[in-house]
Amino acid sequence: MRNAMSPSGGDEAGRFRPVSDWFVASKDAGVYVARIGTTAERAVDLLHALTLHLDPAVDVVMSDLRSGTEWAGFDVALPDLRDALGRLRFPLATYGGVEMSVFGPDDQLSLTPELLLVIYSRSDRWYFLLDGLGLSERAEPPAAVWVPSRTMLAPSSELATALASAAARLGLQTGAPAGARSIAR
Repeated sequence: MRNAMSPSGGDEAGRFRPVSDWFVASKDAGVYVARIGTTAERAVDLLHALTLHLDPAVDVVMSDLRSGTEWAGFDVALPDLRDALGRLRFPLATYGGVEMSVFGPDDQLSLTPELLLVIYSRSDRWYFLLDGLGLSERAEPPAAVWVPSRTMLAPSSELATALASAAARLGLQTGAPAGARSIAR
């Protein structure tokens, strides 16, 4: 029997657990991209953990698809962002529907509303970090069995309160993020 979640699509398992956390590496126009597949909780935890490898000040863009609210901040202190992400972990993993991007001069970490993590970078260093965290590189992602609809998100007062609180703590401004850095093409 073939296991679609294993790196090669075969039936081999990891040493003590089946391989389930994976990433697909690619390069487009000089930008290295890692698309990460894992559980919702692990994706949010990985975003939090991987911010350790960013510069001391980052740009942040956060969009709540439920309310249509968008916040942006520039030169946000990394420890403050990590604290805010730590507080947002449970609501983000529970409800999704939020797009969050953290930008450095050479790197961009983005959590999609569907709770997938995508990394854009000018170097391949993230591939080695992901491998070190136990994620397996795959040639391509498995076929999606279900894709949530971004337009059918139910309101969540808990998530809205948590996002507004995080935005206030980080000094993010509402509105279009003019001037934000972007690595993604």
